[in-house]
Amino acid sequence: MSALNREREEPFAALVGHQKSIIRQAIERLDSFRGIGESRRDAKRAMREASGERLWTISTGKIHSHTTRRVYQQQVLAFINWAREVHGVSRLECLDARADELATAYLQLHMDEGKSAYTLQTERSALRLFFQAKTLAQTLALPRRSRTTITRSRGVAAHDRHLQAANWQPLIRLLSATGLRRNEVRLLLVGDIVACETDPDYAEQITVRVRNGKGGKSRTVPVLAGHEQDVLCLAQGRQADEFVFSIIPKHLDVHSYRRAYAQSLYLALAPGRSLPPSTDRLKRGDYDAEAVLKVSQALGHRRREVVLHHYLR
Repeated sequence: MSALNREREEPFAALVGHQKSIIRQAIERLDSFRGIGESRRDAKRAMREASGERLWTISTGKIHSHTTRRVYQQQVLAFINWAREVHGVSRLECLDARADELATAYLQLHMDEGKSAYTLQTERSALRLFFQAKTLAQTLALPRRSRTTITRSRGVAAHDRHLQAANWQPLIRLLSATGLRRNEVRLLLVGDIVACETDPDYAEQITVRVRNGKGGKSRTVPVLAGHEQDVLCLAQGRQADEFVFSIIPKHLDVHSYRRAYAQSLYLALAPGRSLPPSTDRLKRGDYDAEAVLKVSQALGHRRREVVLHHYLR
């Protein structure tokens, strides 16, 4: 190769050699949406006030939790790999130019495969945030999410057969008594088991302290009456900074115990009432609003409708 040709080709080779892959570009874009530690609620309120309109649904355009980041990255990279393998798209700028077309085809493919409404909604939400396009794939009518289509924790699942429940009774008793999330019980310290003598809401009641719940928020969780010893025994003779459980089995259906806890707590807080009816539209008289609010706070939610539709029915 002549010196002249070498001089012409070396800058091009250097440029190609430093070109980022579409996966690296995608991850860096997701990094730019980082809003972990920022209040999504406050951000939405500011956006509504700035717009002067009462918007029912609004997105901050950021990712506010580690779980959302993990789920959205998984969905986005799956879409990118599909676009690269099926349509030969290897550059992010090319993907951006065809975002609506390819996202619509991708979601349609998954609809035809029978994926659930919840999965499809999650995929579209992840892609809309990634491309910062609120109307992405809007020509495609996704199936509506319905409580009746939810099967998780409402029966025996295949993975339940892989767990020897007899070997995990202390853990199961704690989950039944507190309704903690998987990550919350994983991070639970012996010192987080307390008797709230100073809290007027839980005077002399046994509770557990969640230091880092959903959205990084802390809360106090009341232990169900009659289950106090199931929790207190876990702290006896142990150091306050020791994890209560070192292992949480992956096949354990934590959500089922969380749901059972919510129902038991509601019935304890609303004596004389039964659970809200599982069919038809709920009316105000179908439930005790104050009890629902307290259950919501114990679970680490702020919305009554989440508890009413996904835990008490």
